[in-house]
Amino acid sequence: MTRVLLVDDQDLVRQGLRLILEMGGLEVVGEAGDGRAGVEAAVGLRPDVVLMDLHMPVMDGVAATAEITARTSARVLALTTFDLDRHVVDVLRAGAVGFLLKDVTADGLLDAVRRAAAGEPVVSPAVLARMMGHFSATPPVPPVPPHGYDELSEREREVLAMIGAGMSNAEIAEALVISMSTVKTHVRHVFAKLDLRDRAQAVVAAHDAGLRGPERPGPT
Repeated sequence: MTRVLLVDDQDLVRQGLRLILEMGGLEVVGEAGDGRAGVEAAVGLRPDVVLMDLHMPVMDGVAATAEITARTSARVLALTTFDLDRHVVDVLRAGAVGFLLKDVTADGLLDAVRRAAAGEPVVSPAVLARMMGHFSATPPVPPVPPHGYDELSEREREVLAMIGAGMSNAEIAEALVISMSTVKTHVRHVFAKLDLRDRAQAVVAAHDAGLRGPERPGPT
């Protein structure tokens, strides 16, 4: 059974999350009302998934996520009220596997927690699109390439830029005129060298490095 830790400074939010998760057959192993208490609970309880609020006293969700992912194998899902919350990008950098809006449906919450526990990223294509739109409007000045960036080959940097532009493996293969298996190999190398968990973190890494992928056509 998937074991979940709830970290949120609002009692009613935690109660609602607990009810949904337990009715869905998941085990809530503990709760915490601030980031510092959340870190201590995660280290002591070793949950599979942590549902982490971003805005809390004592220690915020971003700092707590960074500490939890460094000290445990728990996968962190951030909780926020606004999908363009600037802290969303920070929490992905800190190691979260994705984030959920607090108005998520019960089925959506259960699905996201199960996917996170299974090692899958939990950031929807629509959210990635909004992230990329936000990045396009706020380029890094100056770029700050992520750790391991110097180890990437020119082709791997090109692939990273295309991931940052929201392109799928199939689209990358078509653009570069290479096979899908070759694209997957490049993606695997990029993820390994930059210590990335998923494409959401790759989008952030591409932005931090100042990479620009090809412009994608808009809807017709």
